[in-house]
Amino acid sequence: MDDYYLVERNPTVEEYQALRSAVGWGEADADAIQKSVQNSLYWICVLKQQSVIGCGRVIGDGSLCFYVQDIIVLPEYQGQGLGRRIMDKIMHYLQENAHQGGFVGLMAARGAAGFYLKYGFIERPTPDYGPGMILFWK
Repeated sequence: MDDYYLVERNPTVEEYQALRSAVGWGEADADAIQKSVQNSLYWICVLKQQSVIGCGRVIGDGSLCFYVQDIIVLPEYQGQGLGRRIMDKIMHYLQENAHQGGFVGLMAARGAAGFYLKYGFIERPTPDYGPGMILFWK
């Protein structure tokens, strides 16, 4: 683990695009990525030497509504606890910035729900909440 370090910074468009491609999320418009990266509330990047090998971010209104997004670790570095280190930093950010009555959401990748359950997230639907929804804009 000593070869890796976490830095609170935005990835570049190229770094983010490379991470997305490596995990099969496909490419997105570079201008849209730039705007998305800049408008995020919080970023954490995992670096090995000077290369970004993982990241995560928080988006939302900065007070009551937050979404955990883009927890990505390059496939060759998965299974080494880097996702946990990213989430630990994100949870610290949320503890410092979310207010009582707030909401933190996320859309977990297939098979990853158990990872987020450890952080207190719940799966939907539950009797108290309706189903989660998603719309992919094309």
